[in-house]
Amino acid sequence: MHRKPAKPGRPIPTQSSRAPSAPAAQPATDATKRVTLDRLFSKLGLASRSVAQEWISAGRVRVNQRVVRSADTWVAWPGDSVLLDDQPIQQSTQRFVLFHKPKSVVTTRQDEKGRTTIFDVLPEELQTLHAVGRLDQATSGLLLLTNDTTLSSFLTDPANRIARRYLVTVRGEVSEETRLASLAGLTDEGELLHCESVMIQKRSGRESHLDVTLTEGKNREIRRLFKALGHEVIRLRRIQFGPFEIGDLPPGSWREVPIAEARTALHQQLS
Repeated sequence: MHRKPAKPGRPIPTQSSRAPSAPAAQPATDATKRVTLDRLFSKLGLASRSVAQEWISAGRVRVNQRVVRSADTWVAWPGDSVLLDDQPIQQSTQRFVLFHKPKSVVTTRQDEKGRTTIFDVLPEELQTLHAVGRLDQATSGLLLLTNDTTLSSFLTDPANRIARRYLVTVRGEVSEETRLASLAGLTDEGELLHCESVMIQKRSGRESHLDVTLTEGKNREIRRLFKALGHEVIRLRRIQFGPFEIGDLPPGSWREVPIAEARTALHQQLS
């Protein structure tokens, strides 16, 4: 891995150097902040916190020329000299990707059950990105990925009410009364579950096809809500997240949106 030198800043006290050739930490700037080591890798878009923790515990990271194996070590950034495999780290190029998650693939980096993950499907160049929220294993559709933690935090913050739109198939015929009940919501496991909007596209005694919009995205919210209303979800696909639409993107495929364009699209939708 080849990286440009880190920006200057102020060092924190450390033990004596065992790698004199590494760049020294520099005086602090007004922008210097203290952050845990694993969080730093995540904020710079270099790796998820879990992957950074693996790198750190393996002894691949040096802080001010000293090998550090504790992910919760505090560092000043910019300021301290942080090296990965003896190369200075720096801000990664920020990226924003639309991915069509196939059904039966889990939204995680590693799975203890050995199931296929999104990172088994995605190419090497996207391995440092993280998913914006999750889709459960049985749900397909639009998944956003980025290494811009500020943007992902904004998109997933319930206070911002970013709309997520789904095409849903449930067992049985959904009545107008049930549709209204899904809008009013109900409490399940201490959480209020409800839809922002529900349109009935087609219905019969066997199944109903719905167009559903959420603005909070609680864990398995649509499945839990409609099950409680007497309709098991049998197919679920997300087709839109904020201003970003899946369009004709095939399952397992991805499309990159320039980070500036992504921010502008989000700003325009909210304004």
